[in-house]
Parts: sequence; C-alpha cells; structure tokens
Amino acid sequence: MSADTSKPLAGRAAIVTGSGRNLGRGMILAFAGAGANVVVNGHRDRDAVERVAEEARALGVEALAVMADVSQPEECERLVAETVAAFGSADIAVANVGLRPRQAFLEISVEDWRRVIETNLSSAFYLARAVLPEMKKRKWGRIVHISGRDGFFTISHRAHNVTCKAGLHSLAKAIAIEFGEFGITANTIAPGKMDTTRDEKNYPGYREAWAEAVKATPLRRLGTAEDVGEACLYLACGGEYVTGQLLHLNGGEFLF
Repeated sequence: MSADTSKPLAGRAAIVTGSGRNLGRGMILAFAGAGANVVVNGHRDRDAVERVAEEARALGVEALAVMADVSQPEECERLVAETVAAFGSADIAVANVGLRPRQAFLEISVEDWRRVIETNLSSAFYLARAVLPEMKKRKWGRIVHISGRDGFFTISHRAHNVTCKAGLHSLAKAIAIEFGEFGITANTIAPGKMDTTRDEKNYPGYREAWAEAVKATPLRRLGTAEDVGEACLYLACGGEYVTGQLLHLNGGEFLF
C-alpha cells in the first residue's frame, strides 16, 4: 500500500493479541516501525498495554490499546470492530495469547482443558472469524499464529498446551487454502527458546537449563522478541507468496 520502502506497512492496521509484554510487544514495535497503525491487546494489565501503545506512538504511528479477553468470541468481534472504527481496516492479525500450565495428564481437569483450549486455540479461530470478512472485502490480509516448538516436539506435563500449539498450524493451513484467492495469507511461527520473562512455577529452573541448551544451538544464543517481530514483519510485507507454512524460529536448535 505504501510507496515508501522504509515504511512498507504505512496505511495498514495490525492487531496483535497478548501484546502487553514479551513477544507480543516485539511484534507491535516491528509493525509500528514499518509504518502500520497498531492495536495493542491485553486482558488484565492495562498499564502494560498502555505503555506498549505509547512506545508505538513514539515511532510515528497511531496506536490503540484495547482490553479484551480474546478467549471469548464476542470480545474478538469487539476488538476487530474497534480497530476498523479507528483505522478504517484490519489488515494484519496475529494470534499470540497463551496459557502454559504445567500439569500431569491425569491432573488436568475438564475445566483446565477447556480453559487452555479456549485461550490458546479457540481465540485464534475467533480472531480469524472476526477479521476475515474485513480482509476479504479489501482483497488483502495477513494472519499469523504464534505456536511453539513444543507443539511439534512434544514435552510432558503440557498435553493441553501442546495440542493447541499443533492445532494452531492446522488452523492456519485451513485458512490459507480457503482464503488465498482473496489475497489473504495465513502462516504459523513456532518460536524456540526465547529470552523473555517466564514464571518459575511453570518453568522451574528454566534459566539454568536454557543456558546449557544454548551451548548446543548453532547460533549460541536465545531468541528475542525482536527476532519474532522481524519474522512477523516478513510474513506481513515480504512473504507475498508464502502461505500455509510453518516457520521454526529456533537458532538452529533442530533442523529439517
């Protein structure tokens, strides 16, 4: 849309769910740096969401802070409606929310299962369902699902989460097939070990374990929020012929 190659997304609007910190913040700032107006979303911490919106505005774009629980379909519809009302379109949608409880399989209650499925997987469906009519109308759109390495190299005590991570990619492929003729792409990014804030309850001793793992990774470092932001940016404005694909962003931790 933009003739300015330094701002390839000028005139576009990008929604990133769960973008008040960590990877989501990195994606918001990458899109803003490329000229897109952005929608920062969170569910609980309004101050964090507002801070990221301010950071985006400092890059010269408009930013909307929207508190919405995207595990609820009506909240996703409101999120998209507010985006269109503010910017006139909803061109890019990144599904990035996730719960990562650590539970043995037989300790996962039906309520636990439903809560994780709704948050980690159904939210991506609700977001796509809300935004695709707008994209289809304009014959252009980019959908990105943030999955994870554990969806493809499954680990224990995460049955609900890893099911969602794998499901996100299947959902992206289904969208890619059905909506490609309208200029809409859908892809999945699976970040590897990332240098982000994590809680010790669900990731006990992760810092020490990851420090050791880095030694066996070809690039010898953890990934960053900026790395994920750049990958999203490629899929949004560089990967015109890339759809239904899975990008493992892992520094070479495992190779195909």
